[in-house]
Amino acid sequence: MNTAPHEYTEIIDISLPLTQGTVVYPGNPELTIEEKQGATSTHSLIQMGSHTGTHVDAPKHAFVGGKGLEAFSSAQFVGPVRVLDCTHVSEKVTATDISGAHVQKGERILLKTKNSARGFTEWYDDYVYLDGDAADLLAEIAVALVGIDALSIKKRGGSDLRPHTALLTANIPILEGIDLSQVSPGAYTLACLPLKFTGTDGAPARAVLFR
Repeated sequence: MNTAPHEYTEIIDISLPLTQGTVVYPGNPELTIEEKQGATSTHSLIQMGSHTGTHVDAPKHAFVGGKGLEAFSSAQFVGPVRVLDCTHVSEKVTATDISGAHVQKGERILLKTKNSARGFTEWYDDYVYLDGDAADLLAEIAVALVGIDALSIKKRGGSDLRPHTALLTANIPILEGIDLSQVSPGAYTLACLPLKFTGTDGAPARAVLFR
């Protein structure tokens, strides 16, 4: 049996750095890190919200009584993924954008918008988000995962909740807070496992692309 490791020409970390100054969605808990010095070692007290930095949304995030992260299998977070070029979008990714990309059943889809180029060192209210009709279409297609380079997939303060509800009702995990600034559109392999909390509405994740 061939046990040689698979070699990739590219390994791109698309996770956001977690530091004392990491930007969070307005109203979410701030990230704090406090070092504790012991007699022979150092450890840190880390306090953060479940939707800090790069993270995964679970059904409980959008529905009272919804399932936590255990609703998803690990297999949903590891495997082929396609990065869609949505950098032309000025406000929101629409159903027309999704249709034009010929998204297929079972695909993992990451949406690269102008959010990545602007960066994540400060908060912007006018981030690009996913339209409700586009979320409905992705759920109807039955994709395996949807990610976006924003701390929320829906418009801040918007009344249309479908970017969350349509996908999570269909048991499609949502990956938020990814940095695609160094990623070209196209096919990759995704490894993105949320921390193994039980019953929570979401959890931070380390997301990496391979090609």
